[in-house]
Amino acid sequence: MRMRSSFKNKILSTFGTLQRSHLSTVQINVGKLCNQACLHCHVEAGPKRTEIMPESVASRIIELLKNSLKITTVDITGGAPELNANFRPIAKAARELGLHVIDRCNLTVFFEPDQDDLPQFLRDNSIHVIASLPCYSKENVEKQRGSGVFQKSIDALQHLNELGFGLQGSGLLLDLVYNPLGPSLPPPQAKLAASYKTELRELFQIEFNELYTITNVPISRFLHQLKRENRYEEYMDLLANSFNPHAALGVMCRSLVSIGWTGELFDCDFNQMLELPLAGKRSTIWEIESFDQIANGEIAFADHCYACTAGAGSSCTGALDNETETQRTSLLSVLEN
Repeated sequence: MRMRSSFKNKILSTFGTLQRSHLSTVQINVGKLCNQACLHCHVEAGPKRTEIMPESVASRIIELLKNSLKITTVDITGGAPELNANFRPIAKAARELGLHVIDRCNLTVFFEPDQDDLPQFLRDNSIHVIASLPCYSKENVEKQRGSGVFQKSIDALQHLNELGFGLQGSGLLLDLVYNPLGPSLPPPQAKLAASYKTELRELFQIEFNELYTITNVPISRFLHQLKRENRYEEYMDLLANSFNPHAALGVMCRSLVSIGWTGELFDCDFNQMLELPLAGKRSTIWEIESFDQIANGEIAFADHCYACTAGAGSSCTGALDNETETQRTSLLSVLEN
């Protein structure tokens, strides 16, 4: 029986070493509070989670952004990041610094108490909305995200369109995210995007800019699901056997740093959930004077990293290698199952 190589050994045998090449993106996880509890959520977020970034951490992040010359993007995630009182101050401060700001939005948060003005805030500050919509089918969406989520998501997207998001020439970016329902690789991103655009336009008159396909990472809730179904080894073999060296060169941790709700530093949001610290050494935002200091450093890898390098690769901005989208499932089988 052939043994699966560890990801660290795979990187060693393929590249010798793979370090952070530069640092342009700061991803901020403001906590695990969310109005949803999705089956695939690697954060294990939900309505009862109490891990919430305090104002002291948010203020320090803003201070570091002011001191950093090479950061171009601030990517805010959660949970539902908008439920944290520090979301708007961080987003607004970053925009005032001229940075590109991303809101990782679940769409249904617009209908939570005191969030009526959230879409207008996003518009007024030209914030890039990256929204989760795992399918254009109600059945598939609610299987993954819960009852009632689909219609709220459609209503939210239509409202964002009314404000100009996703419309050509508006300058207001609206992108969608697709995750497979189970232990399979996503279908080719470009083909799936075309299907999404056709279906959402014809069924709901919804427009958007890009679709990102993201491979499910075998940690947290998805890991529990795999083990319950006795499919963990099968899925890990699929990821490992689909290793793409070209995609590995473009993994997000080579240009991104992740900040946890307590101010700890990580190589990515997935490592953060595993409490695998930056370069394997625990450090915080109070130990640096600028995010620029983190560039060109070591990266902490583990076997879950195979998810980011399988097939066309996967990152927070979707497939990494559109030239060689070698997927294991067809577009139709993924959407119809």
